Amino acid sequence: MQSYVIVLAAVLLVAACSPTVRMQAPEKPIEINMNVKIEHEIRVQVERDIEQMLQQNKDLF
Repeated sequence: MQSYVIVLAAVLLVAACSPTVRMQAPEKPIEINMNVKIEHEIRVQVERDIEQMLQQNKDLF
């Protein structure tokens, strides 16, 4: 009787430890938001333009 319990425990342990991998497509499409980079590039360009304008017209301020 004790050997049956040991075998049953071993089978349950092996069954519980078997890894499963599921490959499923997401329900919603993957969305990559690039707005931050675009805003950053615009801001850098505006800052460069302002810096050039201030260097050319030093009497503005």
